[in-house]
Amino acid sequence: MGKFLNNSNAYLNYQRMVKDTFFVDKTKMLEELLPSIGQSNRWLCFTRPRRFGKSVMANMVAAYFGDACDSHEIFDQLEISKSAKYQEHLNKHHVLYIDFSRTPLDCKSYHQYMVAIRDGILEDIEHYFPETQLKQSESPWDALEKTGQTFFFVLDEWDAVFHMSFMTEQDKNDHLLFLKNLLKDQAYVDLAYMTGVLPIAKYSSGSELNMFMEYSMIGSKRFSGYFGFSDQEVDRLYEIYRENTEKAAFTRQELRLWYDGYYNALDERLYNPRSVVCALINNQLGNYWTSSGPYDEVFHYIKNNTDDVREDMALMVSGERIPAKAQEYAATAQELNTKNQIYSAMVVYGLLTYCDGEVLIPNKELMDKFDELLMEKQELGYVHQLAQRSETMLKATLAGDTDTMAEIMELAHNTESPILRCNSEVELAAVVNLVYLAARDKYHVKREEKAGKGFADFIFYPYKQGRDCLVLELKTGAGPEAAIQQIKEKQYALNFTKDTRYTGRVLLVGIGYEPKTKKHSCKVEVLRKEACGE
Repeated sequence: MGKFLNNSNAYLNYQRMVKDTFFVDKTKMLEELLPSIGQSNRWLCFTRPRRFGKSVMANMVAAYFGDACDSHEIFDQLEISKSAKYQEHLNKHHVLYIDFSRTPLDCKSYHQYMVAIRDGILEDIEHYFPETQLKQSESPWDALEKTGQTFFFVLDEWDAVFHMSFMTEQDKNDHLLFLKNLLKDQAYVDLAYMTGVLPIAKYSSGSELNMFMEYSMIGSKRFSGYFGFSDQEVDRLYEIYRENTEKAAFTRQELRLWYDGYYNALDERLYNPRSVVCALINNQLGNYWTSSGPYDEVFHYIKNNTDDVREDMALMVSGERIPAKAQEYAATAQELNTKNQIYSAMVVYGLLTYCDGEVLIPNKELMDKFDELLMEKQELGYVHQLAQRSETMLKATLAGDTDTMAEIMELAHNTESPILRCNSEVELAAVVNLVYLAARDKYHVKREEKAGKGFADFIFYPYKQGRDCLVLELKTGAGPEAAIQQIKEKQYALNFTKDTRYTGRVLLVGIGYEPKTKKHSCKVEVLRKEACGE
C-alpha cells in the first residue's frame, strides 16, 4: 500500500461511514463527476465550511474510482449502482490521495511538511512503477509524467496548511506553486477533485490555480445538494433515531431549531451534518461547534471594526437579516476592511449564512456562539452591557419588577449607537432581544410569531415543562397597557392556553416607548396563575 498513491485509507474510512447508523447516501454525485474525466474541465474544487462533509465525500470519490481495493461490497448497495456507467469506472483508476491537514511528526516548517509529501509520492511511484528509474532530485510532476499513466487526484483540505503556526506568506505562495506544478496543464491528470474551506478564486491572485472550476456554498448551484443535510434526509435520520433510542430526548422540531438554517446557492435550507449526527448519537441537543484558528481570526476583525459592525451584530442576534454583498473572502487571504468583506469571510467559515442578498445567523447552535461573543467581548460597548444585564432582565420580568425592566431598557439610550436609539419597532425589537439574551438558555424565543388573531412581537416558549410562558408586545408612542390590551384582544396567548404541554404561568409583558422623551415603561400581567415549575 502506498502512502499517497493507491492507498486504501479512503476505502476503509468510507466503508466505516457506510456502516454508521446515521449514514446519508450521497453517491449520486459520482455520476455527475463522470463527464469531467479526461476533459478540459477536469479540475474541480469544492469549498465548504468545516463539518459539511467534505472529507466524507473525498473518501467516497477515492474509494469508488481507486484501484487499491475492490469496493463492490460498498457501492453495490448505494445509489450510484443504479447508474448505467456504474461498472465502467468502479476501481478502474490510479488515485493519488493527499490529506493536507496531516503533518509529519514534530513538523516545524513548511519545508519539512512538503518534503514528506514529495518523498512519499516519489516512493510510491518507485514502488508501483519501478521502470521509471527516478533520480534523487526528481520532482513529483516529472516522476508522474515518466510513468506514462494517468491519475485521479483527490486532494482533501488543500488550505489546511495555511492555518498552521509555521506558515509564512512566502510559504503560502510556495504551496500554491506546488499545486500548480503538480496539476496545471498536466496530461497525466484524468481528474482533480480538491476540497477546502478557503475559496481559491479569491486566495490565488494570479493564475496559479485558475484551471479549477470552483463550487462553493454561496456561488455555485451545481453539486449544491451533496454537502449538508436536507430536511428530507434529516427526517429519515430522525426516524432511525426514534427507532433505535429507548427514550428520545428531543423532538424533530427541536433538531430543526438547533441545526437547520444554512442556505446553498439554490436557496435551499441545509443542516450542519456533523452537529446533527452528534446530537442523534448522544441523544442530546447541544453546541457541537468548535471555535479555533480562522474562526477566532474573524472575531478579531469584528472586534476591530466595532463601529461598522456592532449595530449589525445587534440586529443579527435579534434574528434580523442584514443586506450584504457576499464575496468569497477569507480571513487568511487578505485584510478585511469593510463589512461586506467581514461578513463574506464569516459565510465562508460557516459563522453566517447567505440568502437572497442578505446574511443571517443560521440556527440556535451558531446563535449561542454569538451570544457568547456579546457576553464576553467588552469591546462591543453598550451591546455588551445590555447582554450582561439580560439575566437580571429575565428575573425582573418573572418577578414583575417593572422598575428594573424599564431601567435596563433605558441603558439603550446611553450610547450614540444608531441601532440603540429605538426610532422604530425593528430597532426596539433588536434591543429587546439583547436584554433578554440570557432567556435563550430556557426559552425558544420567536419573533413575529403567528398566534391567535395575528402576530405577536415575541413569544417565549419554555423548553422545560412547568416554566413560565411569556408573550411580549412592543408599543412605540404608547404605554405598556396598550400593548397588553392588544395581546388580549388578538388572543396572542392562545398558543399557551390551548396547549396542555405548557403548564406554568402565562405572563403578558407590555413594553412601551416614547420617542420624544426616550422613556420606557413596562407592565407584567399574569394571565394564568399556575405556579412556575423551575
